[in-house]
Amino acid sequence: MGYQAFNVEIENNIAHVQLSRPEKRNSMDRAFWRELPEIINDIDDNARARVIVISSTGPHFSAGLDLTMFSDGADASTTRSEDQKMQRAAASYHNILMMQKSFNCLEECRVPVLVAIQGGAFGGGVDLSVACDMRYATEDAFLIIQEINIALTADVGTFPRLVKLIPEGIVRELAYTGRRFTAAEAKDAGLINRVYADHDTMMADVMSIAHEIASKAPVAVYGSKRMINYARDHSTADGLDYISIWNSSMINSPEIMEALTAKKEGREATFVDLPPRWKHG
Repeated sequence: MGYQAFNVEIENNIAHVQLSRPEKRNSMDRAFWRELPEIINDIDDNARARVIVISSTGPHFSAGLDLTMFSDGADASTTRSEDQKMQRAAASYHNILMMQKSFNCLEECRVPVLVAIQGGAFGGGVDLSVACDMRYATEDAFLIIQEINIALTADVGTFPRLVKLIPEGIVRELAYTGRRFTAAEAKDAGLINRVYADHDTMMADVMSIAHEIASKAPVAVYGSKRMINYARDHSTADGLDYISIWNSSMINSPEIMEALTAKKEGREATFVDLPPRWKHG
């Protein structure tokens, strides 16, 4: 299937989802917001891969939201009726929820999502990155909470996720100033896992990490992602209780035996894929 904003390749249980509009600095237009959840949900629902890698093309990872996407063509100074203002506010609310949902799919899908960042990740590029499981970057990469620079407050996922990933004081500084957060700083803060000299080196290593993840038991990886997300959002006591319930129902003895036998025999284990998700209708 062809996409306007992405190239998608699936090989060796790894889905490579690549932003493909470098001439537009991979800005996030209508096609982007429609296609991203469609792609991720298709991979997850139909168990097409065990790992997803998101990367980009051109000098920048993403320029963020295409600001013309929701324009109605009207001059901002034009006087509007109260009804028109209400309709515009309602439409804006709906659009923000739609964009949030597009990134939620990265967190909610059963398989890990790795993102490889080169150049700038502006605004929505930050939102996309922090919704992924792990982040990798080139030395020249940087992130900007761009919204403050255009008189907006970031609303697509930056703050709810970023304050759980790095110290609050750093989040506030980036949010209030709109300055560049370099790859080196982001790594020191724990936001970026690894930094690489160039794009090719980064992609080779990220794909190697993805291959290692894909070699593990998919149900165990899914369980780990689910437990980490749950632990982040709940108390230690709740997390301990949930993992007990999860493992009581999900532990698979044949998978455990296969992992132990494969290790003993010096071969790669053969595990069962996640089942496709059941969909009503």
